[in-house]
Amino acid sequence: MHVRVVNRIIAKYKDNRTSLISILQDIQKEFQYLPAEVLKLVSEKLDLKLIDVYSVATFYKSLRLSPQGKHSITVCTGTACHVRGTTKILDEIQSQLDIAPGYTTKDKKFTFNTVNCLGACAIGPVLVIDGKYYGNMTPIKARETVSKYLKKTKNK
Repeated sequence: MHVRVVNRIIAKYKDNRTSLISILQDIQKEFQYLPAEVLKLVSEKLDLKLIDVYSVATFYKSLRLSPQGKHSITVCTGTACHVRGTTKILDEIQSQLDIAPGYTTKDKKFTFNTVNCLGACAIGPVLVIDGKYYGNMTPIKARETVSKYLKKTKNK
C-alpha cells in the first residue's frame, strides 16, 4: 500500500527531486506522519541519499517522523509566554497526560508539543488544542481545559 501511495505522489510531481518538500508534505497528509519505510522509498524513487531525505524531514518542524495523536496540544514557550508562567503550565499538562512535550500518549489520543512562538503574545501564555487558542493561561485553567478534552476522549 505504501508503495502505491508514494508512487502516486511522486508521479504528481513528475519524479522531480526538487519537489522533495512538497512530496513529503503530501505523504504526511496521507499517513499523518512520515514512516521510515516511506522515506526509504522516496529516496530510492528520487535517487537521493536516504540521509538527504531525512535531513529535509527533520529540518522542517511541520514534518513529523512519529505517529501523532488524534488531538494536538501545543503550548507556546516564547519569551512573552515564558515570563508569564509557561513552565508551570507545561508541568501541569505533562502531569495530566503523563508524557513530556514532543511525545504522544500510548493510546494515541494526544500529542503534546511546544513551539517558540504562536504570534499571540498579547494573550500569553497560550495553549492551543486542535487549532483552538486558549489565552491568558494559568496552570489551573490549563488543567481544566485539558480535562475537558480528556473527558471527551474517554466517552469515545
